[in-house]
Amino acid sequence: MSTQATPENLSSSPGFIEHQGIEIVAESERTAKPSDLFWPWFAANISVFGMGYGSYILGFGVSFWQATLVTLIGIPISFFLCGLIAIAGKRGSAPTMVLSRAAFGVHGQKVPGIVSWLTSIGWETFLSIMAVLATATVFSRLGLPSGTPVLVAATVAVAALIVVASVLGYHTIMKLQSVLTWITGAITILYVLLTFSHIDVDAVLAVPNGTPQQVIGALVMVMTGFGLGWINIAADWSRYQKRETSDGAIIWWNTFGGAIAPVLLVFFGVLLVASDPSLSGGIVNDPIGTLASILPIWVLIPFWLTAVLALVSGAVLGIYSSGLTLLSLGIDIPRPAAAAIDGVILTAGTIYVVFFAHDFLGPFQSFLITLGVPLAAWAGILIADILTRRVDYDEQALFDAQGRYGSVDWISIATLIVCSVLGWGLVVNGFAEAAAWNNWQGYLLGPLGGREGKWADANLGVLLALVLGFVLTFVLRRGTIRRQEWA
Repeated sequence: MSTQATPENLSSSPGFIEHQGIEIVAESERTAKPSDLFWPWFAANISVFGMGYGSYILGFGVSFWQATLVTLIGIPISFFLCGLIAIAGKRGSAPTMVLSRAAFGVHGQKVPGIVSWLTSIGWETFLSIMAVLATATVFSRLGLPSGTPVLVAATVAVAALIVVASVLGYHTIMKLQSVLTWITGAITILYVLLTFSHIDVDAVLAVPNGTPQQVIGALVMVMTGFGLGWINIAADWSRYQKRETSDGAIIWWNTFGGAIAPVLLVFFGVLLVASDPSLSGGIVNDPIGTLASILPIWVLIPFWLTAVLALVSGAVLGIYSSGLTLLSLGIDIPRPAAAAIDGVILTAGTIYVVFFAHDFLGPFQSFLITLGVPLAAWAGILIADILTRRVDYDEQALFDAQGRYGSVDWISIATLIVCSVLGWGLVVNGFAEAAAWNNWQGYLLGPLGGREGKWADANLGVLLALVLGFVLTFVLRRGTIRRQEWA
C-alpha cells in the first residue's frame, strides 16, 4: 500500500505550498467556515463567459421566458447537487474521488476516477483555450499585434497562472478566489451598464416559444454546463470544514456561491443575444471576444484582463482537483507534483489547439460531452450513497481494500455501466460533422423519432443516467451500506 495514501500520514506541513494530498485532513486543520465555500464557487462562475450561455440556450429554439425558466431552475438545481456531494467532504475530510471509494470500493473507484480525471483536464484545457483566443480577439480590436507572438505570450501567461496557483494549493487558491470575486464582480457590473443600451425589448419578446423537448434540452445543457460540470470535485473544497458543521450550511453556501452569478449572467446574456442575433455565431467559437465587440474601446483592456482571470480562476479549481484525482488512481507522488503534471497536460493541449489544430474544438467538445453521461451516472450513485449513510466514513477503510468498503463494489460498477449505456442511447452528437467518429450515440431514440426527431436534442440520456443511478443505488445498495456501517 502506498505510504502517501494512508490516513496515518496526516500532516500537511503548514507552509507556502500545501502538501496535503488525498490523505485525511487532520482535525487541527479543519478550520474553514461554511461561508468560506462561497468564494471559490462564486469566483469560478462569475466569468463573463457565462453570458455566452444565453446564445447556447436560445440555440435550442426557446423563447425569452422559456430561457429564463430554464436558467432559474437548471443552474440552482445543478449546484444544489454539488452541495449534496460536498456533504461527504465535511463528513470524511478527503477529496471527492477518495470518498467515492465507499460506494465503488477502493479499487473499483478507479473506473469513475478515470472518467473524472479526463473530464476535469478537458474542461480546464477548454477554459485555457478560451482565455488565449479572447486575448487575440481583444488585441486585434485595439489595433495591437495579435499574431503568433501574442498567442505564445498569452498561452505562457495563462498556463503559468493556472499551474502556479494549483501547485501552491488550497489555501492560496481560497485567498486568490476571494480577491478575484471583487475584481470580476465589479467589471461584470460595468459590462452590464455599458451594454444595457443594446437590449431591444421588442426583439426579445418576439422570440417564439419552443417545444417542450427543446426546453428540456436547454435545461439539461445548462445543468451540465454549470453545476454538473463541477460535481466531481465538490467535496474537495469542503474537506477542511469542521465535522460539526451542519449539512444544510454546506449545501446552502455551495448552491448560493455557485448559482447566484451564473443566473444573473445567463439572464443578461439571453437579453443580449435575443436583441442582437448576430452575436450568436461569434459566441460559439470565441465567446469572450464576441462579447467584447460591443464594448467601448476604453474599457477593453480591463474587461479582457478580468475575463481572462475569471477563466483562469475556474481552470485553477479544476486542475487542483484533477491532481487529487490523479493521486486517488494510485499515482504515488506529492500533491504539488500531481498538479504540475496536469498543468503541463493542460498547457500542451492549449498549445496544440491554438497553434496546430485546424478542426479540433468541435471533436474536443464532443468527447467531453460524451463523458458527461457516465459522470452523471456516477453523481447519482454517490448522492444516493451519501444520503443513505447515517454514520461518518471509516477513514482507515477508505485506503484499505480489505476494509469494510472492499476492493470493488460490483453493484455500483454495474449501475454505472447500465446507466451509461442507456444514457448514451438517448443523446446525440452535437458536433456530427466535426466528430463523425462519435455519431454512434442515440441508438435508443428510434421510438422517440430517431436522431432527427423532436427528442433528439433533449439530452434525455444525461437526466436518465443521473436519476437512474440514484434510484438503483438507493434501492440496491441500502443493505450494503447498513452492513458497512455496522461492521
